[in-house]
Amino acid sequence: MFTNFLRVILARKLRPFEFIAGDCSEFDFNSPNLGIYIHVPFCKNLCPFCPYYKEKFETVLAAAYIKAIIKEINLRKPKTTINISGIYVGGGSPALIIDSFPGIFAEIGKYYRITGDIGIELHPDNISDSMLDKIKKTGFNMVSVGIQSFQKHLLENLGRFYKDYSIPLNKVKQFGFKAIDVDLIFGIPGQKEQELRLDFMTACENGATQISAYPFIDFSFARNSKKPLSQLHKKEMLDALVDISSTLGYERTSVWTFTKKGTPQYSSITRDNFIGFGPSAATLSSSQFSINTFSVKEYCNRMNDDQIATALTLNFTQRTRMLYWLFWNFYNLEVNDTAFHRLFNADLNKSFGIEFKLASMLGILKSTEDGYRLTDLGTYFFHRVEQHYTHQYIDKAWRICTRTPWPKKIALI
Repeated sequence: MFTNFLRVILARKLRPFEFIAGDCSEFDFNSPNLGIYIHVPFCKNLCPFCPYYKEKFETVLAAAYIKAIIKEINLRKPKTTINISGIYVGGGSPALIIDSFPGIFAEIGKYYRITGDIGIELHPDNISDSMLDKIKKTGFNMVSVGIQSFQKHLLENLGRFYKDYSIPLNKVKQFGFKAIDVDLIFGIPGQKEQELRLDFMTACENGATQISAYPFIDFSFARNSKKPLSQLHKKEMLDALVDISSTLGYERTSVWTFTKKGTPQYSSITRDNFIGFGPSAATLSSSQFSINTFSVKEYCNRMNDDQIATALTLNFTQRTRMLYWLFWNFYNLEVNDTAFHRLFNADLNKSFGIEFKLASMLGILKSTEDGYRLTDLGTYFFHRVEQHYTHQYIDKAWRICTRTPWPKKIALI
């Protein structure tokens, strides 16, 4: 009901958003502020709480994937060399194929000039001096380490084996990366507020320049044996994160992210436009949002046939594309009217003046010199909306894509 209401009021759209099968048009390489995302869907062990598409690592399957992703880069290439704002590699556990990245980046370098940062997600079990040396020499200058918690019983409640993850994290600190992001989870069954504070402090003490603390969300297709804490408990823990981050010299840079003052922000999702390579990777352009098939084997088969592996595409109207941009910019707490105009050639207040005025009257937004910023109330409201959005939209789409490599369509209520 809530998402229906927001869709009608904000998007002015009565019918549900609908993903349809296949790729509807060629990618617009003129899309501004373009980034690249690479999904590496392999893990040594499959954590039950993780919703992202992954497969158990197998050498033969990984070799086929590496060949296929180089093919995809060649199939989806611009006619002339263009700039990209950065590369983000996620998973899965991308370090499992670290020796293949020089070749992958060389292929990307044929068609793109990388003007920004290159980031990689790391599972703490994959961290060693030799691995970090390879990562640094390959060109990665930012890392995100999926710690989740330093507490034994909380890792066990997530279905992960316990190790003292402060040790590998401290190793990362020695290699001089531009940014070290640490992922934590709050709302884990059995978690106490003081344990979350301790996790935050431990990450800080061992080199984290940024901490991304996400609420535990129980996806319908995940294999969680225990359920998240209540929304009331999550609110108390989010308040504790705001408090401890300020005390330790970190500032809130998104709804769930806290960055050490004077260090760059590390982000995987807030790009104006991006091309996604690999199974389950998403691509965002000025007119469409598309998703590759959630199957390594089907992805490789398509590449062998010289065909794009897009499974589903959502076509934007100009207004829904604007709303997508607003959503993820408000996730970063504020919207900039100059950036909005540069991307859409439209005035922010003329496009959403009534909605912003109402939100300001409700205490959700406040105006700034450059646009609008979420208030404390607005930030908590977004925290709740984002979880609801995840359940209503992402959960449904990913659940269906995981079960069916080539869905015919998905209607999102």
